[in-house]
Amino acid sequence: MAAHSACDFGGGKAEKLALAKYRQTIWGGRVLNSQFTDEELRSQGRCPLTPEEIGLLLAALGFDNSTRLYLASHKVYGGEARISTLRELFPLMENKKSLASSEERARIKGKASLLAAVDYYVGMHSDIFVSASPGNMHNALVGHQTFENMKTIRPNMALLGQLFLNKNITWLEFRQAVAEGHQNRQGQLKLRKPKQSIYTYPAPDCMCRA
Repeated sequence: MAAHSACDFGGGKAEKLALAKYRQTIWGGRVLNSQFTDEELRSQGRCPLTPEEIGLLLAALGFDNSTRLYLASHKVYGGEARISTLRELFPLMENKKSLASSEERARIKGKASLLAAVDYYVGMHSDIFVSASPGNMHNALVGHQTFENMKTIRPNMALLGQLFLNKNITWLEFRQAVAEGHQNRQGQLKLRKPKQSIYTYPAPDCMCRA
């Protein structure tokens, strides 16, 4: 998702050049020609959360280092350098490689649909699902979990973007702002509005009527 936005992820000149090349190839300049600055995009909640930011979000919501995480991703942008901070906060972190045997991984290697299916299956059997950014997997899981009355944390992207831009905020202030900003974003049922996807918001269309 990093390359599908026009956001800067703090990797310096080399990262900007690599992302610019990929975005030009995939999107033909449409992402490159964004009319907004990186700060404006973050304040609007239009930038995917990094692994470090997900870790801070979870910690602010009260999850501690005894929490088991499953990282549902084919490839994390930035690799281990990006994941290391999240792993320090949550050392009990798993992924497909750590959960599956070498024989099981060999059977699905290079098969994108099967790899995504594994992530979906684990996500649906987890106590809580949280996503770094909206997308097809996110939308499908949110809708499915809503239908099954399971808990999903929907990050307040605009709020988090503004908080992460504030270099003077204390941890106490950050934690309080995150808690207040996510009171109604932790699995509460949301009714579908006109033009919204029924897969993401299955209520009230897919709910039983008395």
